[in-house]
Amino acid sequence: MGWVSAGDYEVALDDGKVVCRNAAGRRLKSVPSKIADDPAVVGLRQLVEWLDRHERQCLADVERWMVRSLPVPFAVLARVWPDPAWQAALRDTVVTGADGVVAGFLRDADPERGLGLVDLDGDTVRITPGLVRLPHPVLLDDLEDLREFAVEIGIEQRAQQLFREVWHRPAALDTDAASVEEYAGGVFRELRFLHGRATQLGYRVRGGHAVCSVLEDGRGVEARVWVGDYDGYAETETGPLVFTDTAGRALKLGQVGPVAWSEGMRMAAALYAGRDIEDEERAA
Repeated sequence: MGWVSAGDYEVALDDGKVVCRNAAGRRLKSVPSKIADDPAVVGLRQLVEWLDRHERQCLADVERWMVRSLPVPFAVLARVWPDPAWQAALRDTVVTGADGVVAGFLRDADPERGLGLVDLDGDTVRITPGLVRLPHPVLLDDLEDLREFAVEIGIEQRAQQLFREVWHRPAALDTDAASVEEYAGGVFRELRFLHGRATQLGYRVRGGHAVCSVLEDGRGVEARVWVGDYDGYAETETGPLVFTDTAGRALKLGQVGPVAWSEGMRMAAALYAGRDIEDEERAA
């Protein structure tokens, strides 16, 4: 932590916060208002904001690689690993081989020594794959066992992988059906509340639909839930879950892969969970 002058005081960054001390070296509880506009204070606060955005972006990128099943070149991981924000987002993610078999939990990425992993025996191993695969949890065999093992050895993932909610396609699914009705009919008193919930959850709203895009086996698929596109103060409700290709052509449920199915159901369930339950109870 390096101190810089700000008027009669000195300021620095400590654990992501701007801190201040007086001329006698005594650390103050807060930054005095009279130096709030000092260039040193303003610069440090702008740096804090940038670091926060960078940390969120790193985490979002790692989760996008996982959701879209995008293998990452080893050289890229080794290059970004020294950055604490990237390292925090990547650390302890499950890495698999090209065959889908779990190789271990990611602990290091060094350009000379390769990936450092904790394998399923609890041992540290090194591998140097050309591509690093961070699979979606729905693709992991024995997911529950992996979750239990992760808890036992103290794994803490920043990226939502092992403990991400997953949905598996029912064995009795009507593969010729075009929609899933399970989470349709969730009433929202005003359309803006449903649109706001979709945005807060990280989904785009386009053409009256909340949209989740997935790249699976090299094919783009969109999961869509109707959320309304009329007056923002009018009542609305969630529609059925449907799937389309990137050109907007409807897909039958039997054409939807496991990742797109899981992410689509996750979106539909999350939107439905925000419905106006009080109105439902009064109606009942």
